[in-house]
Amino acid sequence: MVKLSVIVPFYNVQQYAPDTLKSLRANAREDFEFILVDDCSRDETPDILARAERELPGAVYVRHEQNGGLATARNTGIDKARGEYLTFLDGDDWLAPGYYRQLVSAVEELGCDFIRTDHVQCTARARSIHRVPHGRRGVVMNPRDAILPADRSTSVDYAYAWAGVYHRRLVDRGLLHFTDGLRTAEDRPWIWKLHREAESFAAVGLLGVFYRRGVASSLTQIGDVRQLDFIRAFDQVVAETAGDPDADKLLPKAVRTYCAIISHHLGSIERFEPAVARKLKSMSAVALRRMPQDVLEEALDSMDIERASRLRRLRRRPASSGVAA
Repeated sequence: MVKLSVIVPFYNVQQYAPDTLKSLRANAREDFEFILVDDCSRDETPDILARAERELPGAVYVRHEQNGGLATARNTGIDKARGEYLTFLDGDDWLAPGYYRQLVSAVEELGCDFIRTDHVQCTARARSIHRVPHGRRGVVMNPRDAILPADRSTSVDYAYAWAGVYHRRLVDRGLLHFTDGLRTAEDRPWIWKLHREAESFAAVGLLGVFYRRGVASSLTQIGDVRQLDFIRAFDQVVAETAGDPDADKLLPKAVRTYCAIISHHLGSIERFEPAVARKLKSMSAVALRRMPQDVLEEALDSMDIERASRLRRLRRRPASSGVAA
């Protein structure tokens, strides 16, 4: 039996993949498998992974013939996974030695559907610890209870798929797959669905994932049209939350978060290509008008004046013909 399946998508990360694979080797165990998904890289990444398939214990190498994005690559790995538990790692990040052994021990001891962990963010030589915004540690709870309050950062705002581990029953229930084709914000509908529909979770103070920021090829650094997939991602969050039995309680959180993300992108609009910047404004204006307007008004009233004014101006922006989310 495979105890843990680790799903690792790679795309044009030849500079970082060797460190990632070295850290996987330092976490290898005879009942662990590492599913290495190359998303049609155009650099030397496929050669590095082909070699790892031979040399890394438990490695399973899968190559996409067409680039599908992170969500699609993770889904490929989920479909290949045989483990009782599943987790994720990005192809430019790395792990502390023995971290996965601790992760499996924690989830087995707690016996819940999934656990969430802290992580270390790495920007150049700087290191900072980022913690799950959930105060109770090592206590099994209903994930729905960790969505609110609307005006504070909660577990659904800490959307990193690799910051945790997930029982296979979540796959069987259709809760672990990502929305196919999303190029960014793919973790957002995913984490919301987990918290709405899974039965149990816990946060633990376990550090072991090193998250590399500032990578030139990362979508967080690229201002092209793929960044606009956040609109499709949050439209899904709002639509699915609107159909929840507790929609009246949960929708304010979903809408407020959506507004905060739109405002964030508008606040750094200079990093987008000019045509993408124009499309960002048009699509965001349409998205604001799609939201439940009473909930939106409450969300804007609860935000600081600068952000609320920016979003109200955008909502009044005339609709551009031919622009759709």
